[in-house]
Amino acid sequence: MDKYDVLKLENKICFPLYACSKEIVKRYRPYLDVLDLTYTQYLALMVVWEKREVNVKELGEKLYLDSGTLTPVLKNLEAKGYVCRTRSTTDERVLNVKITDKGEALKDKALDVPQKVAGCVKLAPQEAVELYRLLHKILGNM
Repeated sequence: MDKYDVLKLENKICFPLYACSKEIVKRYRPYLDVLDLTYTQYLALMVVWEKREVNVKELGEKLYLDSGTLTPVLKNLEAKGYVCRTRSTTDERVLNVKITDKGEALKDKALDVPQKVAGCVKLAPQEAVELYRLLHKILGNM
């Protein structure tokens, strides 16, 4: 074994993870373009749709995003009228994000996106479950 083998792309698990992620996001693009959303905006909305209201810190933790990345995403979603951001009445350091009626209406328009994209990952159901488990294991260890 050559000492430089560690620098070969073929020996890096991070590369196929990166490439798969990039390719999957690319498959989302045509469906999200119709909704005028980026992939990151879509992810943020999925959390807000589920929770109805969430603080920015919790949202960032859920999405593995720092506030520097999340702030422009939320500003754009607010400018589009999908969410509103308000300071907590009990702690002004806490910023809450709440879904609006317009944002809730967008949820129905986004309902078919997962099904349209699902075919891009050609895995048997049990393989998909195992991949999901392993990826979350990796995330939990970071």
